[in-house]
Amino acid sequence: MQLKEVLSTAQDAIAVRRVFAEPYEKDGITLIAAARIGGGVGGGGGHDETGQEGEGGGFGMGGRPAGAYVIEDGSVRWMPAVDPARMLTVLGAVVVAVVLSRARVETTRALAAGAGPRHRSRRRRRRAHVR
Repeated sequence: MQLKEVLSTAQDAIAVRRVFAEPYEKDGITLIAAARIGGGVGGGGGHDETGQEGEGGGFGMGGRPAGAYVIEDGSVRWMPAVDPARMLTVLGAVVVAVVLSRARVETTRALAAGAGPRHRSRRRRRRAHVR
């Protein structure tokens, strides 16, 4: 794909119509869906020792639902989209962090309280035994 074609395609793709959907109206309520989009474009050109020239490029774009504007009785409110997969990922990361930090805190407290070697990690026991 030539660089001019890539830029033309990118220009067509990055437009307001990609972010906001056409308004949908039913029973006096108007919804305008919105998306979060992102993209990138890259290209370049050059020539070799024999004088041959070349150029090329590429373009990529992605999007996710962000939410919708709800227009009812002259007032506008924002209704965010909920992504269950993302929520589960964040929740899982929080649970793992809590479990790991709790175990570490308990070990540290046991060592600070003067507990014997049975509360120490295997690695520390080996080091203590070798000395």
